Amino acid sequence: MTKFADIKGFVFDLDGVITDTSILHGTAWHQLADSLGVAWSEELGNGLKGISRMDSLEMILKAGGKENDYTEAEKEKLAAQKNTNYVAEVDKMTPANILPGMKDFLDSLRAKGYQLSLASASKNAPRVLGKLQLADYFPKIVDPASLKKGKPDPEIYTKGAELLNLPPEQCIGVEDAAAGVAAINAAGEVSLGIGDATELGAADMVFANTSLVTLANIEKKLG
Repeated sequence: MTKFADIKGFVFDLDGVITDTSILHGTAWHQLADSLGVAWSEELGNGLKGISRMDSLEMILKAGGKENDYTEAEKEKLAAQKNTNYVAEVDKMTPANILPGMKDFLDSLRAKGYQLSLASASKNAPRVLGKLQLADYFPKIVDPASLKKGKPDPEIYTKGAELLNLPPEQCIGVEDAAAGVAAINAAGEVSLGIGDATELGAADMVFANTSLVTLANIEKKLG
């Protein structure tokens, strides 16, 4: 088992870890559903979490009985419209949208000389980091376009460690989703989950929320 003293780098997921963009995705899909005349519900919104853009669009069209109303090319245009809506929401973000305690944690990592990389499947991640004024913290970002497989496949976390020129066992991966924790574990890194301990039971350590994630608390758990 990796000891705390062995850790040299941290590989971060973005959504649910550094900020919460799922709310913005929900707003953007809601706007699209309204424009298509599809009734929005909380249940529909929850069903879209963590699935791809095109699959989300299909769910919205099905919910409105419109799944056969559009050609593939028209669907691509609708998905692009959702992304335009989303980027407009991202552009309203400020450092106030950083999750509690996370800025302090990043500052402490930087002060202690840990290396950081970002492992987010979002193509908009650099834009989000810019709005949060955190771009300087993450000079190394895994390019989602270079990935062949999504989480729970370890590829994104393997690349996150490679960007830091570190062996995986010297890295802690930080995630809020079970698929992400599975990806970190498969990559051979130490997994830190943020959220429900039952849902994230496969993680090496779990913190209930971002404000509990500190180097001191990580050291307590790793020893």
